[in-house]
Amino acid sequence: MKKRPNVTIKGTKDGIVLHLDDSCSYQELKKELDEKLSANQRTQSDRHLIPVKVEVGNRYLTDEQREEIKELIRQKKNLVVDDIESNVVTKQEINKLKSENEVVTVARIVRSGQVLQVPGDLLLIGDVNPGGTVMAGGNIFIMGALKGIAHAGVNGNDEAVITASSMQPSQLRINEYINRSPDQVKNNEKREMECAYIDENNQIIVDRLQVLIQLRPNLTRLEGGH
Repeated sequence: MKKRPNVTIKGTKDGIVLHLDDSCSYQELKKELDEKLSANQRTQSDRHLIPVKVEVGNRYLTDEQREEIKELIRQKKNLVVDDIESNVVTKQEINKLKSENEVVTVARIVRSGQVLQVPGDLLLIGDVNPGGTVMAGGNIFIMGALKGIAHAGVNGNDEAVITASSMQPSQLRINEYINRSPDQVKNNEKREMECAYIDENNQIIVDRLQVLIQLRPNLTRLEGGH
């Protein structure tokens, strides 16, 4: 009976997909991967970079093993690793995902020089004084006055929003975008029940709170956890 290959190479319109068997030993896998890629390289005449997607099924790879596989592939000219996909999720990754999707409620005043940061969404019952900073991996909801700095989507979330009962920020940030425009946010202007979001031009816009219903329908997940 012919032994099933541990490494399968499949060409697609986007590049190459490597399927690595999850039942053999890691050392066997590495050896066969090196052999198959070397043989495949001899038949490749294309000088352009070829994206490689790696699928490892139910195999758990440590960070070190991931780097070893990436380096092995990189050694073959014209190949560049796009992604390594695994069906296995570690407890640490589950906890990270859970914390990033959790709403943290804090009742306090964030004073000058203080920084309040949470991994997911922040619901602050209180004010952010001038010189104070609030940061969140997700959205920021402030039931009070925002007079300091608010930075939402710190982990790269463009869809994050900032809301406040009284919007008077010294600075608004969403992901990497910053709003210091006096035309849209004036430090001495009191704004009631408003929100800030990134529009299609990658600009932070401050508008009335009601626009979020159409702009960010996913915010309804806060109701009942959906």
